[in-house]
Amino acid sequence: MDSAAAPVSAPGPDTDTAIAPAEGRAWTSTLRAPRLDPYWVAGALFLLYTALSVTRHRRMLTMSWDIGIFEQAIRTYAHFQAPVADLKGPGANILGDHFSPITALVAPFYRLFPSPVTLLVVQAALFALSAVPVVRLAAGKLGRTRGLAIGIAYGFSWGIQRAVDFDFHEIAFAMPLLAFSLEAVVRRRWRTALWWALPLVLVKEDLGVTVAAIGAAILLLERRDRRHGPDGIPRDTTATTVGGILVVFGLAASALALGVAIPSFNNTGSYGYWNKIDGGSTATIPPLTAARTLLWILLPTTGLLALRSPVAIVALPTLAWRFVSHDDHYWGTDWHYNAVLMPIVLIALTDALATAHRSPRAWLRRYARQLPAAVAGAALALSASLPLYTLTEPATYEIPASVKATERLLARIPDGATVEASDVAAISRLTGRCRVFWFGDTQGITPSYITERVDDGRPVKDLVADAARRHPGARYDLLGVEGTTVVLKRAA
Repeated sequence: MDSAAAPVSAPGPDTDTAIAPAEGRAWTSTLRAPRLDPYWVAGALFLLYTALSVTRHRRMLTMSWDIGIFEQAIRTYAHFQAPVADLKGPGANILGDHFSPITALVAPFYRLFPSPVTLLVVQAALFALSAVPVVRLAAGKLGRTRGLAIGIAYGFSWGIQRAVDFDFHEIAFAMPLLAFSLEAVVRRRWRTALWWALPLVLVKEDLGVTVAAIGAAILLLERRDRRHGPDGIPRDTTATTVGGILVVFGLAASALALGVAIPSFNNTGSYGYWNKIDGGSTATIPPLTAARTLLWILLPTTGLLALRSPVAIVALPTLAWRFVSHDDHYWGTDWHYNAVLMPIVLIALTDALATAHRSPRAWLRRYARQLPAAVAGAALALSASLPLYTLTEPATYEIPASVKATERLLARIPDGATVEASDVAAISRLTGRCRVFWFGDTQGITPSYITERVDDGRPVKDLVADAARRHPGARYDLLGVEGTTVVLKRAA
């Protein structure tokens, strides 16, 4: 039982009763919290996330080239080759861009089902899996009803919905690792927290600092337990050891990834994203933008109560690198950048709720009792303007005739062909069977086909002329046009 949330009458291992001494009544019912709740919640979320991302893919609503980059890397992993992503430059090793070797775990599934849909389903499974420790912890600390409310708030949180809507990204692996590790932290299972946290350094180079922050949170929780426990309680040496290991290991892992591993795989011998922080632009995040993003992260998800938990400091590294960046894409609430913050703030909320009954402030105790229902309601209400709402619309499940026509045009490009592409939707249909380069970055390779997205009405003859200028000595003819997608073929 967790010392920081010790009730007057200790529950048995399968009950969720916790008596709040300041209120003189139970926080929760005395009913047993069904052990299957976390799993059926995760199963339902998996179906929703899969439906959202797969229906978007079928309608060619790809947002970015990321899914093409990851498919190229995972495709090479699946064939026991170095993880090359030609979209980042011909022959570019993806480990020289971001240090994410954990994506190799997708390779066996991709070998069996070679399709970008495989990546989307794996991502949906990872996001859904992360709900298991969130619901399990909340139900154990707060009771079944409040646990389910926290699970709804998490599963429907705007940060996760935006990430699922954004095709595929390696941060999907961070979600369950963070959630399981932080669940163990709040339960004071220090060694379990250690083993779940360590693999985070294989997800992305910056997450080593997050691992260090988990170590710092453990040290702060241990200190809080001694401060609020009986006088003379000894230091928890396991907590201090594990916390110290995570701090040192996490910082060292990020330093090695940034200073050694990535430069060794990168043709330039450096880390290409330093210019997002120390060069390339003088832009800095406007204070109002920072405040708005922070409020979105903390207010609808936790009612600001997560700030009462030391677990909340685990969010600081992610917020720090985003806010010091000169790239305004990192500052806001779009895409996948806020997903890893969701397990942190919801588990921090659970930790804060579990200790709020000790507060001498009656208003805070009342606020904490009502907050799980409030954050669940907020998540559901906000979903009316978020991606999951599209699952209620019939058009979501229909493939437009224009998409089918575009797919037929792209199918005329033969397997194994070299393709230069500027259309991210077309990329999502080609990287699994062709060698695809980003537009203007073929580095001397003359592609057999070029596919462009043309929204400005430029005539085909101009596109042909531009292709000849990019590839001297080659001539291209029009293969076909469908909507805004144009495909050129190199003349024999």
